[in-house]
Amino acid sequence: MSDGSAAVRVPARRAWRRPLRERSLSAIIASMRAFMTLLRDFVATHHPQIRHVFKVASAIVLCAVILEVAVFNFNHWRSLSWETVTLDSRIDLPQAADGRFRVSTVDNDIEFDHLGVPVHNVRIDFSWNQGAQSVPVKLWFTDDAHSTYFDDTEYTTGVPIVHVATNCDESEYLNLNSSGDMGKMRIAIGGEDTVYPLYIDGVSINAPEPFSFSTLRFGIAAAIMAFAYAFRPRSGLYRIFIKEHPHRSKCAAIGIVVVEIWLCSSFLFMGSNLVGVATSSYNAGSWNGVSLVNTFEAGGDNAQQYAELAKSMAHGKLYLEEEPPNWLQNMEDPYDRGARDQLVKETGENYLWDVAYYDGHYYVYFGVVPVVLFYLPFYLATGANFPTAVGVLIGMAAFIAGVSALLDRFARYHFKRVSVGLYLLLQMAVVGCCGTMYLLKFPTFYSLPIMLALAFSVWGLYFWMLGRGKRRPEVLYFAGSLCMALVVGCRPQMVMLSFLAFPLFWRMFITEGHIRTGAGARQFVCLIAPYVLVCAAIMGYNYARFGSLLDFGANYNLTVNDMTKRGMAAGRIAPALFAYFFQPPAASGVFPYLQPAPFDTTYLGQTVKEPTFGGIFACLPLLWVLPFAVSALKMRIAQRKTRTIAGVVIVLVASGVIIGIADAEVAGILQRYFADFSIMFLMAAVLVVFILNENMTPGGSMHALMLRVLPVAVFAGLAYTALLCLVAESGWWSDAYPWAHQALLETLQFWT
Repeated sequence: MSDGSAAVRVPARRAWRRPLRERSLSAIIASMRAFMTLLRDFVATHHPQIRHVFKVASAIVLCAVILEVAVFNFNHWRSLSWETVTLDSRIDLPQAADGRFRVSTVDNDIEFDHLGVPVHNVRIDFSWNQGAQSVPVKLWFTDDAHSTYFDDTEYTTGVPIVHVATNCDESEYLNLNSSGDMGKMRIAIGGEDTVYPLYIDGVSINAPEPFSFSTLRFGIAAAIMAFAYAFRPRSGLYRIFIKEHPHRSKCAAIGIVVVEIWLCSSFLFMGSNLVGVATSSYNAGSWNGVSLVNTFEAGGDNAQQYAELAKSMAHGKLYLEEEPPNWLQNMEDPYDRGARDQLVKETGENYLWDVAYYDGHYYVYFGVVPVVLFYLPFYLATGANFPTAVGVLIGMAAFIAGVSALLDRFARYHFKRVSVGLYLLLQMAVVGCCGTMYLLKFPTFYSLPIMLALAFSVWGLYFWMLGRGKRRPEVLYFAGSLCMALVVGCRPQMVMLSFLAFPLFWRMFITEGHIRTGAGARQFVCLIAPYVLVCAAIMGYNYARFGSLLDFGANYNLTVNDMTKRGMAAGRIAPALFAYFFQPPAASGVFPYLQPAPFDTTYLGQTVKEPTFGGIFACLPLLWVLPFAVSALKMRIAQRKTRTIAGVVIVLVASGVIIGIADAEVAGILQRYFADFSIMFLMAAVLVVFILNENMTPGGSMHALMLRVLPVAVFAGLAYTALLCLVAESGWWSDAYPWAHQALLETLQFWT
């Protein structure tokens, strides 16, 4: 019976599977046919628009190709007729067995006499089979205007030092500007940080530069032209209104979010030394040779605080497991940096930097939410450290999506005439200029809590705004308040954005008395409960560590100054306000142009200051609309019974000022702190622009002027941010891989 039953079941099971597969295949074919039908109908309906877009895209691509071939490669075309003169036989350097010239600490100087010809360029041909590095090169020469070598004087500047990447052919061609025939030329190769020996295959003059098609330059040129065309005053994007064309506007919003996340991901992974992720082809030196992807510690010992805290939490501890040295535990004042450094020299024992030290243990004073969200689950699941840069990227993606949804919500439900073009311009300005790109430049544990605080803030505001338009908003209110409350566990000062609840909910709950109804009381509880729960948990965490509900541990930080005695000083406010808000950027004539801004103060005390690159009102022209905020808000109040938007703008601006002052008083003036408050001024500026746009006559002179000025202002802010992201800084990709950074500069600085 059992054999017979089995024989009966198998054909039945196969008979059941065959129709299922056939039905699935039929469904797939039907879906494909339906999609093709929709696509065909779409093309037939929008054929003129598609044809126009194709023509414009083709023209932009063609112009970008022409620029790349004719302009960006003009050094190639102008040097085609030059006749190369090889100087190898006149090089007085030791030669290796393979004929290469050896450059060492002692023999790093080459001099050529009696050249007697005009010299347009000199090529130093570094051997390809040696370690990559960026090598400083100094040149001197004589010509018809100089009978002796000339250099910097009180009134003139000589030939500057240039850097050559040993693995970048473009950087080997140094264009010279001599007068008439060149007499002598001297070349000094290397500097204090150069790793010797170096090997060169030869030196030549008047060498034609090779043609090089750079996809990066081509892409940048195409993107700039596409931006200029898309946001020209008569662009069709300004005729597509978010409220009237919901499907088109949502597609545009989703499209810009996808593009921005892709660009941000590309930029972050470019700085591979800070990413902490390795594969067989990416960070291959840290790949374990087994896994498809593995993580590794990036950024040095000081960068592992969150990972070490996750390990401690997994073992039931709230302090780091590493024991402080005995001398630190025995110090009368362990927060005195000078005294600590002296004891390090005497004992040879180092200590952890930038952690909280309290009662004989190390603690992490940064917000604990990133640990609970990323590090602890990752460690429990894999036993490895969570890559901080990945967390920063996740936070950035969430922020981009959240701020896009939030601006869309304001534009769609509080204004009638916001176009897709205006929305996209302002969305790009907020995402690109609020300081988050600098956090991506340094995706460390310093940046992670700020990035997550921004992401939680915009999503919290979005859920609040979404809930205000629903009949049963309890879940949305709870989600919004939960996001806003979690900011306390990331970046406490940014909880100031929670005060936006007053203009958003005051009229509803207080003025109209909604809180006195059953539904109103329930909704109010949903708004308050997450704050109570999260703050209670954080207070308990603080009390378990430091015996105080409100002590986050920042005062016990082992840093450049004694935080326990820092206090509040009015003298620090004015320099900070100037540096954060009004200082013009410092620039040079060398790409990427930006330089650390100078800093002077009359405050006769210690000021904590890292390099910054200009205040937001000096560098972000979009913010220049804020002086018109008062007039704009008066117009809004005159048109509406409610003052919600006016209250939101006021709270945003006030919060930005307060956080800027608080950052300077509590910690100092640092570039990454710009992300704490820039978002608030930018969002206020967006709302002011929305109000002004609402009150302008479409096609009128003022509206036309705005559509001419606004794209320029946004582009200027985005260009400033892009240049800031390329400035060489200690600890960044340019510091870890200077030859790669030099190659990037050679690509973008095509005229040298």
